[in-house]
Amino acid sequence: MKKWIQKKTAAFVAMILTLTCLLPLSAASVSAAEEEVYIPESPMQEYVEAMQPGWNLGNTLDALAEEDGWGNPITTQEMIQFIADSGFKSIRIPVTWNHRLSGPDYTIDPAFIERVQTVVQWALDADLYVMINLHRDSEWLLPMNEENHDELIRKFSCIWTQLAEAFKDYPNKLMFESINEPRFSDDWGENQPEFFVWAEELNNICCDIVRASGGNNATRPIVLPTITCNSDQARLDALAETIRKRNDPNLIATVHYYGQWVFSVNVAGATRFNDEVIADMTSFFDRTYNTLTAQGIPVIVGEFGLLGFDKSVSTVEQGEILKFFEYLTHYVPSLGMPLMWWDNGQHLDRVNLVWKSPEIAEIAEMILHGILEGRSSYTEDDFIFLKKDEEPEDVTMSITLNGNTFKSLLVDGTPLQEGTDYILSETGDSITFTKELLTRLTESKELGVNAVLTCQFSDGLDWDIDVIYYDTPRLGSWEDISSDFGIPAQFNGDRLATMEAVYTDTGQPAGPVNWTPYQEFYLHFRPDYETDTMYLTQQFFDGCEDRDISLRFHFWSGEVVQYEISKLQNWIEGVSYQELDIDYPGKNDPKEPVSSESDDTNSAVTESDAPVSAPSGGSTAAYIWVIVVLVVAIVVIAGIWVYMKKVRGK
Repeated sequence: MKKWIQKKTAAFVAMILTLTCLLPLSAASVSAAEEEVYIPESPMQEYVEAMQPGWNLGNTLDALAEEDGWGNPITTQEMIQFIADSGFKSIRIPVTWNHRLSGPDYTIDPAFIERVQTVVQWALDADLYVMINLHRDSEWLLPMNEENHDELIRKFSCIWTQLAEAFKDYPNKLMFESINEPRFSDDWGENQPEFFVWAEELNNICCDIVRASGGNNATRPIVLPTITCNSDQARLDALAETIRKRNDPNLIATVHYYGQWVFSVNVAGATRFNDEVIADMTSFFDRTYNTLTAQGIPVIVGEFGLLGFDKSVSTVEQGEILKFFEYLTHYVPSLGMPLMWWDNGQHLDRVNLVWKSPEIAEIAEMILHGILEGRSSYTEDDFIFLKKDEEPEDVTMSITLNGNTFKSLLVDGTPLQEGTDYILSETGDSITFTKELLTRLTESKELGVNAVLTCQFSDGLDWDIDVIYYDTPRLGSWEDISSDFGIPAQFNGDRLATMEAVYTDTGQPAGPVNWTPYQEFYLHFRPDYETDTMYLTQQFFDGCEDRDISLRFHFWSGEVVQYEISKLQNWIEGVSYQELDIDYPGKNDPKEPVSSESDDTNSAVTESDAPVSAPSGGSTAAYIWVIVVLVVAIVVIAGIWVYMKKVRGK
């Protein structure tokens, strides 16, 4: 019965997620994917398209501390020039002013204004379009209400009065953004009538002050956001109406996009760039296009990326990241909207002026190529997993050509032979890697990446496929406090995709995400391949009750490894079905294993691995319960014995 309920619940959640993704798509009156896009011509439309692509100097001048207070170095002219030399045409310089204010008139520290002017001038000297704003100042505007409204508006006005004066003689390649992601509730999705009134008021105040300040500000481009920079239809409609009423040809709208939420943070098992992710993207930008761009209001996508990058760029699998950016950088520019990549310091090594990892360099290359040159092709996966001690078989993958044709397959720069090493389908949209090739590439039988296959196409970037020799991952039994609970692990060449967590007795989701068993990658669990550790975070345990929990770690090879934990306040006991192949402290300590029902026939748990019985999960409460039962049993038996003795005595 429990299995039936789990299956039905999973199906219901999947249906709701699918409908949630598809419903916004129906709101768009014209889909740019299906019909030719019409973009009205105007000087401001030409202006925004010339900004393509852009980059954000995030977590720097907008930090709620000094410029280097959030771990990024002081900005240099060489850093700005690197961005320009890389192919970016514009730069957004987020600035937070609040902690640089003093006195009743909210006077900005003159030294800080001068510092911002210096960075702006460097960007202009590098021939970049430049955007500055009020960034994290939206946080002190958040609690706006009838009582504090007038004073917050006065503060906002004082800041813009000073900025308008300081920058009024700068060329019009500098633009002002009124406020970053304005909101008036902790609920980012809440719409209240007064929110729209306040958002319009802020945008109008900025425009009025800038236009009245003279100099180049009379025609300077001003960028106005929707509430939270989201493309909710009501928010788009409200901003469109604000801009129409102003009748100012030098106004630009802005939105931000970080992908379908479940995919962008890797939660609910959403590990793939699929039709649901595409539907979220196209509906977001179709609404924006129909409401703004098609009506003659230019749009800048002031920030874009994946939300999971805030935790780690490995939150989403690298190949799926590249597919996401390939599609995004094709679709959005086709609607006449420039994209500005959000970088909070994770992407660019701002000291050595290189991208921070080969993976980030790949992402940057995909973004720049997609925007500036055109589409790239890719195969279904960017990996092939071959299991230890098993004979390789042919592996077939589909190819998404995106208008290109397949040209060649290489390994270490050496072309491979079609017909023997690989077979291309007649239509060119699938490729088979032969077992002979895969056997040859993994003859070393070393766990991990044995070779990298490179697919080359008639146009676009090359696509790399890792050939990985692996064995079933293993986890060790362990007990420790809940803060970053580190399970000894042998990943054996495999890579983690996601993790399920359910309460052992009910099968209901366990963890902070209580509507799906699949928890959020990196926020609630994360692998550390360098230290051979699988971590469960404090955030995960904060969302769990003191109960036995069954975990299922899903790997990209298809392996599923089960693990059991018992939580008692901040003490965690973990039990493995497959102990590590090596000794480690505590491995041989006696532990009570835990059983758990499972529907997945691909589970790494086998008859020989699973314990015969597992009544309690090793928890303290279970031991107490066993003792209580034994005591009661002894008392009952003793009572029966005494009673029988009396009866016989009679």
